[in-house]
Amino acid sequence: MRKIQPASTHQKGKVVKNLTLSALALSISAPALAIECESPSGVPTHHLLAANSDTVHWGYFSKEIEPQIAVQSGDFVTIETLTHHANDDASRMIEGDAGAESVFKWEKGDKGVNRRGAGPVDASILGRGAGEGFGVHVLTGPIYVCGAEPGDILEVKILDMTPRPSQNPEYAGKTFGSNAAAWWGFHYGDLIEEPKPREVITIYEMDATGETNWAQAVYKYNWVPQTDPDGVLHETIDYPGVPVDHSTIEKDMNVLEGVRIPVRPHFGTMGVAPAEADFVDTVPPGYFGGNIDNWRIGKGGTMYYPIAVEGALLSAGDPHAAQGDSELAGTAIETSYTGVVQVILHKKEDLADTVMEGLDFPLLETDTEYVVHGFSYANYLEELGESAQSDIYSQSSIDKAMRDAFRKMRTFLMTTKGLSEDEAISLMSVAADFGVTQVVDGNWGVHGVIEKGIFPAK
Repeated sequence: MRKIQPASTHQKGKVVKNLTLSALALSISAPALAIECESPSGVPTHHLLAANSDTVHWGYFSKEIEPQIAVQSGDFVTIETLTHHANDDASRMIEGDAGAESVFKWEKGDKGVNRRGAGPVDASILGRGAGEGFGVHVLTGPIYVCGAEPGDILEVKILDMTPRPSQNPEYAGKTFGSNAAAWWGFHYGDLIEEPKPREVITIYEMDATGETNWAQAVYKYNWVPQTDPDGVLHETIDYPGVPVDHSTIEKDMNVLEGVRIPVRPHFGTMGVAPAEADFVDTVPPGYFGGNIDNWRIGKGGTMYYPIAVEGALLSAGDPHAAQGDSELAGTAIETSYTGVVQVILHKKEDLADTVMEGLDFPLLETDTEYVVHGFSYANYLEELGESAQSDIYSQSSIDKAMRDAFRKMRTFLMTTKGLSEDEAISLMSVAADFGVTQVVDGNWGVHGVIEKGIFPAK
């Protein structure tokens, strides 16, 4: 049995029937316990995985880090997730929030979470800071799935997503997010107004109570060089969590007046640990999931991930309130959300005649659709060799991602629906929708959508 130290609270051996977050927050109050993978009881457990400096890892997936909790197949997890852009406006997104304050704490020589990225801890490459910002997302976890082995499939049902309210009394009942039109955006070399180039932060406001389902812009500002508490100057947005000194910026309060953006909450980044490297940059997605940035990966969606390492090691983060296909400028509305998921393990010997048969990529299922995810490189870590984590940023293209999405959809239709190659190709051309998922994450993405209803009922 493998002993795992869980997150700050965990309710062991009980079923939480009410999945609403407010009720769950009241019901889970047990102290941290040392737990182990015991024989399944057949009764699902509901776990709470809070987000704080002890339960997050910043900027990387890893098969080497200790899990925060261990779960059995069928268990539920309430998982708190934080946006790495919270310091774009700390008064709205951090102040008064104990979990966020512990993560974003940064005083000279002392950070709440030191390593931010898959780079060296001593910042010996670029001197930006520990981890070098080679990976930027705050991920909660990982979650160890008892019995999970390479070749199995992990099913993750997203049952709920609720915004994390601002804890600053000045903004009671509201939550906020940041959109960065940044140097990695598709637009950056194609600006027409001055100054050129420029990075622009837009702060959005949303109703934390859920009574309204739209976001509106509050203000915007141009990024100006920021000096972090350790004295490093950041000319651009090159390291996550740098505190923005608002005395140095000029706010434009007249932005997108009257415009309401539909809220589509989703996890921008969720996935299992890859096997090819010990520390993997969170920015490029891959066969293991990760930073897919598909706005459809939200409440009501189910993700299937190929498992590459023992225990799967599921992590989630990079929550978004809204995003369009392509995430063109570099980010979505980056905010903080709490999700409720159910984790179900499917053993490799049981995959035949299911939608998971032969699955070697992250698949999304909704009530009405299957969504395959293609990337410029299906497994860039393997295909690009030792320098994969740097080379991927210069090697991606939409052409390659479209080719990969086509191949995956073809295989999916032939394997799970029993179609011939000619039938699959014809069906794709007349009934499947292919779209640009993102062009900003190093390993660019194209998704293919096929409606369930076109197939005969079994």
